[in-house]
Amino acid sequence: MLAAGCAVSRKSVVAPAAAEPALSATKAELIDRYNREASAVQTVNAAVRMSPTAGSALNGVVENYHQVNGYVLAARPASIRVIGQAPVVAKDIFDMASDGQIFHMYIPSKNEFLEGPAELHRTAKRPIENLRPQHLFDALIWPAIEPDAPVLLEEVDALPARYYVLTVAKSGPQGWELERKVWFDRLNLQITRMQIYDAQGALVSDVQTKDWRPAGEIAYPRDILIARPVDDYRLDVVITQLTLNQTIDTEKFQLAQPAGTQLVHLGEDAQP
Repeated sequence: MLAAGCAVSRKSVVAPAAAEPALSATKAELIDRYNREASAVQTVNAAVRMSPTAGSALNGVVENYHQVNGYVLAARPASIRVIGQAPVVAKDIFDMASDGQIFHMYIPSKNEFLEGPAELHRTAKRPIENLRPQHLFDALIWPAIEPDAPVLLEEVDALPARYYVLTVAKSGPQGWELERKVWFDRLNLQITRMQIYDAQGALVSDVQTKDWRPAGEIAYPRDILIARPVDDYRLDVVITQLTLNQTIDTEKFQLAQPAGTQLVHLGEDAQP
């Protein structure tokens, strides 16, 4: 038929995506909902499974473990402790802590003890080494939206899902800066995504929350996916056991350098 100059075309009809039923809410109602979720959580004590992905492969401190069991302690205003263990043998492969200003990380396999600014950004040979405890804190415990903060409301359709998005700004040295975006699924008005930006407007953390379940009188997600585009890694955190708002001794957030380990200072001008 092609030799005779004929061509046959077939058309397939694809049904358009059907929109899910959508709840409605005002900007004030969404801000109130977010602030209630944020203020309800003061401390987190969780057993977790962490699945890190860096670049095109798993590297560095996790020694190619595709899944890392561990424990997370977090408390306002900015304290966090994270211990990662190899599956089955429960061998510690990293222990890290931060007070919001300085972070420490102990890597037994390298006999190294790292310290540096909590918000340090650097380009590592292995992107997973950009993992910081503060990245997890920002995903687990959220700041409230201040009463005088500028907030915009947007409707986003990504059929079949539909969303409300709150865009929160803050005052900076050069004027107003984009701080974060909060996504609400209009199916149930549940928070499903949090995007955090730096002073230059670059996306530094993209947090997606799923599997919200009660933890006492509070709902909390059991699956939290953290994407760090600038740091070139992703971390999927599945919570297997959870206790919220339990008093945590401050000493549990202290991570001292083990004897005989090499101290490595990380900073803007320091070498890893």
